[in-house]
Amino acid sequence: MLFNGLPQGSMPKVERPVPLRERVYEALLELISSRSLQPGQHLVESELAGHLGVSRQPVREALQRLNTEGWVDLRPAQGAFVREPTGDETDQLFVVRALLETEAARLAAVGSSAEGLERLDELCARGEAAVAADDVDAVVIANASFHACVMELAGNAVLAELAAHVEHKVRRYYTPIVRQAWVEHRELIAAIAARDDAGAQQVMRAHTEHARTRFPPRP
Repeated sequence: MLFNGLPQGSMPKVERPVPLRERVYEALLELISSRSLQPGQHLVESELAGHLGVSRQPVREALQRLNTEGWVDLRPAQGAFVREPTGDETDQLFVVRALLETEAARLAAVGSSAEGLERLDELCARGEAAVAADDVDAVVIANASFHACVMELAGNAVLAELAAHVEHKVRRYYTPIVRQAWVEHRELIAAIAARDDAGAQQVMRAHTEHARTRFPPRP
């Protein structure tokens, strides 16, 4: 086993299509954002290359890019480490997420279709079932899919693009999701179905604020 707490076989093999460095970057980003690679964890180029099935060069390039984007710390004479965001950075991220998600909820309430509401309902049911089964991975996936669907129903491509970028960074915080999140999802569906744009905003604002308070503060 390469990393403590990382199940055997969970490290994905990277396929060969060009550009390889992009595929390596995406594989490492997924492992970090999903917390398969934990904050503070040492990232050894040779080990990563072996488990991804590539040479060290694309791994080195990917780590440099991840360092630039704030996912990895490159420390002189020590190597690469998964970066742990500070409390201030986490707060700022959730503030931006709340702004984007709240506007998306308002737009979804104004223009959503019956088909869109049906998709939201299905995703919420999937998340509730995952909670009941205590399937953490499925809960995280369902939560991300639910919020992505709200963004889609908002019908604003620029908003969706910005939200996708923020959501990727927020995903690392999703493991300790609690049951209350899905109660709030049901409330949001009800507000959207009622075309209550102000109510949808209020529910989403409270939902994103509650999400931040579920995580312990960091220095």
